[in-house]
Amino acid sequence: MSDNVLAQDAGVANDVYGMSDNTNLFQRVMSMREGGRDKPLRDLPSDDQTMTLFQTVRPNIVQSIRAFRVPELAEEAERLGHHFLYAWCANAGSKAEVLDRIATEFTFPKQYGKNYDALYDCLTDVIAKAGTQPGFVIVLEGVPTGIKFDKDARETMLDVFREAAEFWAERKVAFRVFFSFA
Repeated sequence: MSDNVLAQDAGVANDVYGMSDNTNLFQRVMSMREGGRDKPLRDLPSDDQTMTLFQTVRPNIVQSIRAFRVPELAEEAERLGHHFLYAWCANAGSKAEVLDRIATEFTFPKQYGKNYDALYDCLTDVIAKAGTQPGFVIVLEGVPTGIKFDKDARETMLDVFREAAEFWAERKVAFRVFFSFA
């Protein structure tokens, strides 16, 4: 099974989020805000349990995916009770297409403006207003390296994720972002 199938299969995504009611992350966060949380957040395992995949990864970081594999990251996010967000961006060519792909895969609200400010808002304020969050593991796979999404555009987008990591660090919530280039 390829990673593409894993990311696109709704059944797998539901299992990763621990949701069986077919709500997306945004809907679930908003329902938590309204007090409609149907399941308690999972407790973090004690230190004497099995070693975590993230033992050597800071809790609030944006880094290359390198030796990590997407299925392992998804499993670790589930084990920790963190939200797992995945976007396959390799087919996108421009800033607008990359931001649209992220919005689609992360199920951002319809009013999302598809610009860097809106991306930051959706990663921070919108979710923070919904209540306490358990943590986040985000994978941006195949970020394009073409002319329409040049180095400056890539770095600006990654800076938005770095700023979001700082936002969540101030709230003592893990926010790990892993990326790869196409």
